[in-house]
Amino acid sequence: MTNLVAGISRYLIILLITIYTYYNFRFFSMKDEEGRNRAVRRQLICMFMLHFLANLVIFLNTDSRLLAAFYCAQLLFFAGYLSLYRLFYRNVSRLLLNNTCMLLCTSFIMLTRLNPNRAIRQFVIAALAAAVTLVIPFVIDRVWQLASIPWLYAALGLTLLLAVFFSGDTSYGARLSLHVGGFSVQPSEFVKISFVFFIAAMFYRSSTFKNVVLTTAAAALHVLLLTASKDLGGALIYFIAYLAMLFVATSNTIYLGLGLGGGAGASVMAYRLFPHVRRRVDAWTDPWKDVADSGYQTAQALFAIGTGGWFGVGLYQGMPEKIPVVDKDFLFAAVAEELGGLYALCLLLICLGCFLQFMLLAFRLQAMFYKQLAVGLGTVYITQVFLTIGGVTKFIPLTGVTLPFVSYGGSSMFATFIIFGVIQGLYILKENEEEDDEEG
Repeated sequence: MTNLVAGISRYLIILLITIYTYYNFRFFSMKDEEGRNRAVRRQLICMFMLHFLANLVIFLNTDSRLLAAFYCAQLLFFAGYLSLYRLFYRNVSRLLLNNTCMLLCTSFIMLTRLNPNRAIRQFVIAALAAAVTLVIPFVIDRVWQLASIPWLYAALGLTLLLAVFFSGDTSYGARLSLHVGGFSVQPSEFVKISFVFFIAAMFYRSSTFKNVVLTTAAAALHVLLLTASKDLGGALIYFIAYLAMLFVATSNTIYLGLGLGGGAGASVMAYRLFPHVRRRVDAWTDPWKDVADSGYQTAQALFAIGTGGWFGVGLYQGMPEKIPVVDKDFLFAAVAEELGGLYALCLLLICLGCFLQFMLLAFRLQAMFYKQLAVGLGTVYITQVFLTIGGVTKFIPLTGVTLPFVSYGGSSMFATFIIFGVIQGLYILKENEEEDDEEG
């Protein structure tokens, strides 16, 4: 019975996420409001059906009443989160809201399969983050002083990065986290948000050469502190976000060229200075050369992706636990193995759909501060997605960053909720302005 249900559900799950992803992009071509509402409703039907089928397979394989109760708690969370957002904010982006839930749904499914205790912990953090960040759109719409305190953002970010540099805990060769009240917190996940706010506020003031130099110096200090802590994945995310925001503010290709050239030079220096970077590059170029050590993680991820094929082997039918740190850096490989390459591809397309919404919103916004926020946060998000999936699939060397909303990690989860909350706030602000213009 279990094998029959697992076999049928494997194909149904892929069908459901394919339909969901189709409406994720079909939504943008729909002009009428009724058609868009119909699309997001169908997305939710697909998501809840997929969530039920996956948890049915989990229950049949574990026979755990605790996990059955956990599934009910997830249902209540999704229903409450969707309802409260729409209750408090009439003009919320329902598509972005759906994508948030779909990515979280995938995270809860895979983490429950891999490590139920971590899945429950991830769920608690997600619920707390969702509740806390529910107020962000309200703040974005009403606190105009957010653009007037750039150096406060810089001081806060640099202070946290300095704290990590001097007293942070080391993980896989990099200083990443601080222990606060018995909890491990990764400050760079939150500083990337204050970093974007700092750059946006500075370029809102002026894009003159003097201000560009001053802003570049402060941004470089952020990146240098991350580099000194050997958090090179984080440093790369900050660097790319700054370049994107600089180009939007100035439209100067010379600045862009100098930035890219400097980044290339810094990458060469990092390769020569840091042994763990050389190990990752060597494992990327030829993981089979030292498959028992430095190339083991990459090789196991590639085996998992290849084993899964397009349709996956089914939940509990693969061996994703053989991949070191699978629930963090390599959860995408576990998804590809058990849920299938098509599911993994749809997951990537959903992430791209979120980025597309960020950029379309930035194009619509007139105020430079808000436009810069959308561009900066969108670049941070998509760069992190690219680094994670690119590393797992051996497209680029491993960087040790997580897949937003999907991988295990409390700091990453909370920071991503903040990013999406800010974008929702900007979307609601723009929709309200357009409504007022139409009524006027």
